[in-house]
Amino acid sequence: MVNQAESILKSSALSVTSSRKKIIDIFLSASTALAHQDIEKLADQYDRVTIYRTLQTFLERGIIHTIPTTDNTIKYALCSDDCISSGHHHDNHVHFLCDQCGRTLCLDDVMIPVITLPKGYSMKAINMVVNGICKLCRA
Repeated sequence: MVNQAESILKSSALSVTSSRKKIIDIFLSASTALAHQDIEKLADQYDRVTIYRTLQTFLERGIIHTIPTTDNTIKYALCSDDCISSGHHHDNHVHFLCDQCGRTLCLDDVMIPVITLPKGYSMKAINMVVNGICKLCRA
């Protein structure tokens, strides 16, 4: 029986390795976006380079996406099924950073508005991070 991690890897035309399965399983069980060091702690049987290369491969294949943070680090989150098409990310949702607990969450139901740039400009990416207090901290 193929588990969810294996299914994700196979649908992305990637070979199934223990490190790739482990890292996808970490994302599947996470309730928040993860920094590289978070993944290192949870996948401590793999070295930093293996984790880095795996994350880069996942980014290239649209399995995960990056979220910029206020301290200029990057967090990673698993993409939804409709995040990628034709080899390009369509990750146009808002990310929320809780000022109290530090969790970074994808708000998949909150879409980034359409941005129309002036003539001569071309868009590469849109990142919208909203800071505030999450519902868990507010309770």
